[in-house]
Amino acid sequence: MLTGTIWSLVPPITAIALALITKEVYVSLMIGILAGGMLYTGFQPLAAVETVFQIMGDKMGGNINIVLFLALLGIIVSLITKSGASRAYGEWASRVIKSRKGALLATTALGALIFVDDYFNCLTVGTVMRPVTDKYKVSRAKLAYIIDATAAPICIIAPVSSWAAAVGSSLPEDCGIDGFALFLKTIPFNLYALLTIVFMLYLTIKGIDYSAMEAYEKKIAAAGYEETVDGEDMAITGRGRVIDLILPIAVLIVLCVSAMLYTGGILEGKSIAEAFAGCDSSKSLVLGAFFTLVFIALLYLPRHIIHFSEMCDSVTIGVKAMVPAIIILTLAWSLSGICGEDYLNIGGFVGGVVGKSAVIGALLPMIFFVVGTGLSFSTGTSWGTFGILIPIAIAVIGTNDVNALSIGVASILAGAVCGDHMSPISDTTILASAGAQCNHINHVSTQIPYACTVAACCVLGYLAGGITENGWIALAVGLAALACALGVITKMEYNKN
Repeated sequence: MLTGTIWSLVPPITAIALALITKEVYVSLMIGILAGGMLYTGFQPLAAVETVFQIMGDKMGGNINIVLFLALLGIIVSLITKSGASRAYGEWASRVIKSRKGALLATTALGALIFVDDYFNCLTVGTVMRPVTDKYKVSRAKLAYIIDATAAPICIIAPVSSWAAAVGSSLPEDCGIDGFALFLKTIPFNLYALLTIVFMLYLTIKGIDYSAMEAYEKKIAAAGYEETVDGEDMAITGRGRVIDLILPIAVLIVLCVSAMLYTGGILEGKSIAEAFAGCDSSKSLVLGAFFTLVFIALLYLPRHIIHFSEMCDSVTIGVKAMVPAIIILTLAWSLSGICGEDYLNIGGFVGGVVGKSAVIGALLPMIFFVVGTGLSFSTGTSWGTFGILIPIAIAVIGTNDVNALSIGVASILAGAVCGDHMSPISDTTILASAGAQCNHINHVSTQIPYACTVAACCVLGYLAGGITENGWIALAVGLAALACALGVITKMEYNKN
């Protein structure tokens, strides 16, 4: 039996290596899982396959509420898109916005508002705001950056989102800690997400560009035109208004939070804090999403915003849109399962080897951030990255020190989003280009210097946080480093003028 030995590292290492080489995360994860099955069963192929699918079935069953939430969220996104509410927002914005800066800030605001899912964010924000930003001569590359910077970075710190559900479900079942509770603790320590938002707002308000973005802006100014990519517009058949965009999202948030209080026992006399701590987060998200669908039906159908047949079509379209995310999650859960305590017990081995080293322990947040960035960049998937790394972090750090675990998992999530931002094969990056109808290479090349600036500040922050074992110090150092970087950038801009 190869449990609790160095061989337990083979499945995640195999998955990571193949993902880096092939850029195919689905196949890489599946091969890693099968390798784990072979090791556990003593290289008996039939028994290995049986074990793998037994784990996969158990994981799917145990996380079915997450799958249901993603499917329901996909339907909600499809309905809001079809309603025409996003188009109404764009028309309203065209009347209200009076400047280039206003167009960029309105784009940012809409991106922050649509935080439930990054796919929905990229396509909706791009479609709605593109005519407005074109009016004020905002380059498509700049629009794509704003879209990208308000997609994953917003979703990864939003408690009610598809990302929160994915992160919460990435924890091994036997780890003894609630995934949603841990996700909440990571929010203030997710340096890349927080610093990216600050960074983007500063550059927007100050009207500053530098590096590749500045060169690109000068190039199109000199040429008098910009290379764009024609794309298919979203299928909008309804005649919804702005309120038809805002109300469903607001109701989704309120209902999900209310469901958390309900499943946590608020009606049984528990306090709000106790209810949140003891809630069933995945069931709460399903309840909130389901009753939001009921609300949308009551909001749209009587007013003939969309027809009943279009609502039925949206069910299929919405579920299909979430299939890739569900596949990645299922494979990540299965990899976590084969490496868990009941099988290869990677935690028993890695925890015993690494946990005794104070030096490595101090560097772990920075290491996790760098590895997460590299893996996400190479594979183009944030979800696959934290699906692989979070179980490893739990095995190394353990669950007794929740503070250290919060910093470690936050650094993984930050790295996953950072690499996703810089990767030309990332689905979010591709969708941001598509939403802005921007040449994809132009978007990637102009965004990378901005992402690298923030990433460097994150490395310093996580280094400080790991040494001091304090996430707030990590945040403070990261913000200080970003302030210095922005100061230098501003001074360079001032000297040019």
